[in-house]
Amino acid sequence: MMTAALYITIGMVTLAAVLNVCRLIKGPDAPDRVLALDTLYVNAIALIILLGLVLGTRLYLESALLIAVMGFVGTVAMAKYLKRGSVIE
Repeated sequence: MMTAALYITIGMVTLAAVLNVCRLIKGPDAPDRVLALDTLYVNAIALIILLGLVLGTRLYLESALLIAVMGFVGTVAMAKYLKRGSVIE
């Protein structure tokens, strides 16, 4: 029962990631694309954690944490670039 719920959840998060990629490509302007990229890395974190649950290992938790940190830094850098035109002053 638990494995079926995990597989259904993986399918739903994968669908959400595909829709995020569509918004990333089609987005009307740059802030929408940044938000789509931000949501895409959150979905990637969820997929990695779900994969770790299915495989029964804690190894994937570290990679999910690394993606979280890199995604946060990337989102902040993109927001600064869109607001000011440069990342580092």
